[in-house]
Amino acid sequence: MESFSNLPDTDLLFAIDNFFSGAYLDQSMPIREPKRKAYDPDSFINLGPSSTQQSLNPTKNLTGFEHYLEMRRNTAEWMLKVCQYVIQDLDRFGICVIDNFLGKDYADAILATTEDLYDSGVFREGEVVSNRWRQSTRTIRGDQITWVEGSERGAEAIGYLMAMVDSVIMHAKRIKNNGSLGNHIIQGRTKAMVACYPGSGSHYVKHIDNPNKDGRCITSIYYLNKNWDSKEDGGLLRIFPNGWANQVADIEPIFDRMLFFWSDRRNPHEVQPAHRTRYAITLWYFDAKEREEARLRYQRENSGKPALGSQQPINLG
Repeated sequence: MESFSNLPDTDLLFAIDNFFSGAYLDQSMPIREPKRKAYDPDSFINLGPSSTQQSLNPTKNLTGFEHYLEMRRNTAEWMLKVCQYVIQDLDRFGICVIDNFLGKDYADAILATTEDLYDSGVFREGEVVSNRWRQSTRTIRGDQITWVEGSERGAEAIGYLMAMVDSVIMHAKRIKNNGSLGNHIIQGRTKAMVACYPGSGSHYVKHIDNPNKDGRCITSIYYLNKNWDSKEDGGLLRIFPNGWANQVADIEPIFDRMLFFWSDRRNPHEVQPAHRTRYAITLWYFDAKEREEARLRYQRENSGKPALGSQQPINLG
């Protein structure tokens, strides 16, 4: 069922350089201000500041190289801010939500790629890790999915998203005093699971991404749904944080929203029925120690058959 990929030691700026072949070097580069969503453990009300959009001055007074350096500087500042949000909110809430993650231009390109993939017919019904009651898969989850490496022709925009999320995780784990994140050795991740809930009440029942210590420690989800109104459209991601009795976090799957949360039993969650097409892209990041233990456990229980991905994780330093 699972698709795995080594986590490349991709430099953040290299990822930027390779997307759109430097298309922004000759025009105004939009600077996104990440909008943090924090959740009060007493009421889960939104504590985040309002979002702002800024842009560079027109590049007519800058050479292409000067504009390029300005783009890199602003991206480094953005990266530090996002990493701080991720570290702090995972520690305090187990959940981190960041709006305006990539900005409209990049998000539009990722949405267009996702829609093209869906129209091409490569999506298949999602599978389940465990189905002890032998229920129909469709009653458990109603999404359709495909796996993307990010290097495929035509999938460059999704590859850019993957590189940016990789960079957030890699930079955050290298920051001193990085909280609970520092307890994990993250050396790999899955491919991107691109999912479509095709409306008509499609949903995913309450579940845990990693109930059996398979190595996944962080779930990251990027949403692509414009003008989403959960009162009309449904499709909320409802998280039930462990230890917070009678409290939930309702996450709307709105356009250009990025979500991080712990993958284990701390965060049971469900996708409530969606009444129009709902797109999301998910990456799971592995704890190397737990992943290796899971691999060895599987081999012992299955006569030494290789599983859980054959790639050797890259040392990220």
